[in-house]
Formats: sequence, structure tokens, C-alpha cells
Amino acid sequence: MTESRTDLPPLRRKPVQERSAKRVERMLDAAAELLAEEGYDALTTTLVAKRSGVAVGSLYQFFPDKRAIVQALTHRNLERFLSAVGERFQGVDHQSWWEIVDSLLDIYLQMHRDVPGFSRVHFGDAVDVQLLDTERTNNGVITDALADLVANHVDVPRDEVGLPISIAVEAADSLLKFAFRTDPDGDPQVVAETKALIKTYLASRFGD
Repeated sequence: MTESRTDLPPLRRKPVQERSAKRVERMLDAAAELLAEEGYDALTTTLVAKRSGVAVGSLYQFFPDKRAIVQALTHRNLERFLSAVGERFQGVDHQSWWEIVDSLLDIYLQMHRDVPGFSRVHFGDAVDVQLLDTERTNNGVITDALADLVANHVDVPRDEVGLPISIAVEAADSLLKFAFRTDPDGDPQVVAETKALIKTYLASRFGD
């Protein structure tokens, strides 16, 4: 997986000192809390600045508007998701699609329940379907990253992995949204059926 695919988007000014970097993290943490409490529409740069304990002018040194803040937050969440997925890949039987799908969806579900603000914007679609990358959809960015991970663990050429992973991501995305519409914590029956569907489909393409 290339570094450029998951790097944070360019900030208005990149923090070069540890103090500045910590200030940016505080802003992102504050934005996440406010998203969880108020939602994206009610979010403002003034609220983020106040919650994070910085002056609005200091915030504008790094972020031009609230969209840029949420874009950076979403990239941070994606990095954490992919890091957790990578770690989980090291501990599962790569010949078992059930275990891999189970791991991926469980990480997503945990983030949805535990990461402040994640349930409001997920990986950006609630704001912009191309929030993560101007040339690809948010699901496309996730697909590329997961396809790179999968290609390293299955005996399938990388150029044959992309489409099945893309279909699996799109299907899982729709079904998990349905699961959370049915139950705020994610309807367990819908989640179980989603896992079974994705596992069966991927196994049909890559083998059991």
C-alpha cells in the first residue's frame, strides 16, 4: 500500500513543532466530540476552537473551514481503521475468508460504537462522497487500501483483487447502514447476515 493513499490531506499550514501537532490533534478531538453531540450541520469552526481551547485565528492557521477539519478527522479515522485491520490480518488464518470478513466488520462496528463522531460521518459520505480524495469515492479509497492488504495475503494477482473487494465494500456499506437504521448499536442479525453474504461472495472469487 502506497503512503500517498492514506496520508492526511494537506493542511493550510503543516505543524512542524510538537506543540503545534498536539494543538491540531486537540482540534480534531474536539471536532469529533462535537460531531457526536451535534452532528455535522451544527458544527462550526468557532465551536471547535472553543472546545479545543484555542483561538479561532489559531484554528484558521491549519484549517480553512469545518469541511477541512472533518476531512482531516476522517483521514485520521481511516488510518486507525487500516492500522487495526493490518494488525488483525497478522492474527487470523488467511485461508479463511470468514475470519477475515469477521475481523474487518468487527473493527468497523467497534469504531461506529466507540469512536466519537464516527457514527455521524463514517468515512466521509455524510459530508461528501469524495471527501477523502478528489479523484476517487470514499469507498474507492477504502477498496484500494483493503485490496492492497488482501493481495499480500492471498494467492491472487493484485489486478484481480480490486473489483471483488469493491463489490464487497459497497455491499457491506449498504447493509451496515441498514443494520444501524434498525438498531443504534447495529442489528446483530443483520450484521451476521452481512458477514455471511460477504464471506460467501469472496470465497466464490478467491476460494475458501
